[in-house]
Amino acid sequence: MTRFLVAAARRALSETNSLRFHRCCFSRLAQKEEVVENNNEGFLPKLPPFDYSPPPYTGPSAAEILAKRKTYLSPSLLHFYNKPLNIVDGKMQYLFDESGRRYLDAFGGIATVCCGHCHPDVVKSITNQINRIQHTTVVYLNHAIADFAEALTSKMPGNLKVVFFTNSGTEANELAMMIARLYTGCNDIISLRNAYHGNAAGTMGATAQCNWKFNVVQTGVHHALNPDPYRGVFGSDGEKYAKDVQDLIDFGTSGHVAGFISEAIQGVGGIIELAPNYLPAVYASIKKAGGLCIADEVQSGFGRTGSHFWGFETQGVVPDIVTMAKGIGNGIPLGAVVTTPEVAEVLTRRSYFNTFGGNPVCTAAGLAVLKVIEKEKLQSNAFVVGSHLKERLTALKDKYEIIGDVRGRGMMLGVELVSDRQLKTPAKAETLRVMEQMKELGVLIGKGGFHGNVFRITPPLCFTKDDADYLVDAMDYTLSKM
Repeated sequence: MTRFLVAAARRALSETNSLRFHRCCFSRLAQKEEVVENNNEGFLPKLPPFDYSPPPYTGPSAAEILAKRKTYLSPSLLHFYNKPLNIVDGKMQYLFDESGRRYLDAFGGIATVCCGHCHPDVVKSITNQINRIQHTTVVYLNHAIADFAEALTSKMPGNLKVVFFTNSGTEANELAMMIARLYTGCNDIISLRNAYHGNAAGTMGATAQCNWKFNVVQTGVHHALNPDPYRGVFGSDGEKYAKDVQDLIDFGTSGHVAGFISEAIQGVGGIIELAPNYLPAVYASIKKAGGLCIADEVQSGFGRTGSHFWGFETQGVVPDIVTMAKGIGNGIPLGAVVTTPEVAEVLTRRSYFNTFGGNPVCTAAGLAVLKVIEKEKLQSNAFVVGSHLKERLTALKDKYEIIGDVRGRGMMLGVELVSDRQLKTPAKAETLRVMEQMKELGVLIGKGGFHGNVFRITPPLCFTKDDADYLVDAMDYTLSKM
């Protein structure tokens, strides 16, 4: 009997040690140089250490929340992943689910969280303001809105010195297009194919992907060829694409237009950086036709490109109107339209009012964001870490045929998956599989593009090189298993 018990104990110990060994192998990080070599041997990259543990979560489960969403919220709402994440806590570049598991946030709430989740300086500014006054409307004076407007315009080139605050990027773009039409007396707006500028009536007209457009009346917008260096007909020759804008003016309008609106790097469209020299040529055509040039900086602004504070600066142009949102408040609902005093004057022709635009809590947050970007040199970090990340992603492209293109700049990067490099056939199903597997490894990335086959990598600007390496190692491991 004793021999039987001893033998059984030995077997149990052996099984336990084996289980421990396999668990250890599953979570162990090989040295960076060894990760690629050992991918086929089962080694997994390990999340970089981080000195924060969230408090225990005692709220409803993911299943309970999902059930309520299905019952009480719009059926149009979507979610990532087959098993949706219940995110309950965040700190800087990391998010935590209901079990306390940590995830590297490489999506930043759709390029919104620029300083980092719950950045202490931003939180302090918000709480200080909300303890004084939460809302007044602009019919009374409050220093928060004026202080932020002053700081914001100090970041703008030229005579862009007047701010009108909104609640979102969609609203900012709606207002910008209306201002252009009022100022010029013309109705025609030129936008780009593949663009996304919002989902309200006017901005849906400027948006140029059928995925985001309902069958409602949308008039007065013409869509030019997209200057896409990867899929476009003229490759990286921006001036050839620009000729299409002049053709639209000559053959699709009266010869006079209200304006032109574009992102410098298309976000929803799949992180497409406009072909070099495109905007200078287009802006010249628009000016000649009497129109205003609108730069949509909702996703590419506030230092995200690394090389510049605003995306349009990468092409050496100065627009007449700049719209912004997302990163402006690090997650607080806030947007803005910045223009010249002369152009802004058109809104005095009637009463134009926004109840929540310039809310003191939101503008206090916006001012704190600007200060953090400056103090912590986040634009410089976006350039250094973003360049390192792009370089490592480009190396993956050399290794895996499924990666058709790596593009973008700073911390606004895209990785396009294709099943055939020559034909550039979108690998949509594979994109979803990689996203799912990377989530299991603790990395959250976005997706976009017309075909849904582009990874959108837009993390908080406090991302580190270790974070970038972990993201690439996780993608490397996932692709090696496909």
